[in-house]
Amino acid sequence: MLNCVTNPHANLNAQLHDNGILELILNRPERKNAFFGGFYLALAQALNEADQSSAVRVVLLRGEQDFCAGNDLQDFIDNPPKNTEAPAFAVLRAAANFSKPLVIAIKGVAIGIGSTLLLHADLVYTDAKARFQLPFLTLGLVPEGASTLLLPQRAGYLKAAEMLLLCEPFNAQSALSAGLVNHIVEDDHVYEYAFAKASRLTQLPIASLKMSKQLLRGHTPQVLQQINAEGELFIERAQSAALHEAVAAFKEKREPNFRQFDE
Repeated sequence: MLNCVTNPHANLNAQLHDNGILELILNRPERKNAFFGGFYLALAQALNEADQSSAVRVVLLRGEQDFCAGNDLQDFIDNPPKNTEAPAFAVLRAAANFSKPLVIAIKGVAIGIGSTLLLHADLVYTDAKARFQLPFLTLGLVPEGASTLLLPQRAGYLKAAEMLLLCEPFNAQSALSAGLVNHIVEDDHVYEYAFAKASRLTQLPIASLKMSKQLLRGHTPQVLQQINAEGELFIERAQSAALHEAVAAFKEKREPNFRQFDE
């Protein structure tokens, strides 16, 4: 039996269905499923474990209510990443290396890593009300998750630059146009819809699915290299005065003044 099922983390519910779907449910609704160190590690370990388990054919990842509000800001300030082995990067590598189908279903918000994770999924479904954002620069950081490689490939350079540089929130239709999601489920049954698609995948030969995914994602080494390259710069920026200014501005409900740090 899978450890994520028998000994689950408090914020990660896991259920292995009879058809081989491992349903992973982010469960920190009071913080819109914002990640912190142990929460990241639980998800990374669950994905790695599922990849090796013959009982798992497909992983379906979703939130209990919202999908994910990104990194818990206070935890990030208290425990900034020190190297590319940090928990957040472990999740991104686990998703990038996952050899079986990864299906993601979205309601509510998908912010930061809640959006970059979508670039490593194979099928992504959202409801019409979901809101997305890639806010890294507004925190004085740089993008992560190989988004500087994968998003231009999906959306084209100009659209990727708009999303990553302006950091503005965008809706489900924009996410669809940018290639972040497959389909908008209009009737608020996105979890059921995603489960039905995942169930369809379980009926196909697992060896054929894994081979086909490998062919579709033949650039995994390049993706992992980009995750690490972004990660090095992300860690550097996590020590910057700009990040602390962004956090102070957020707490004081004002616009940050990044120009004071111009070199």
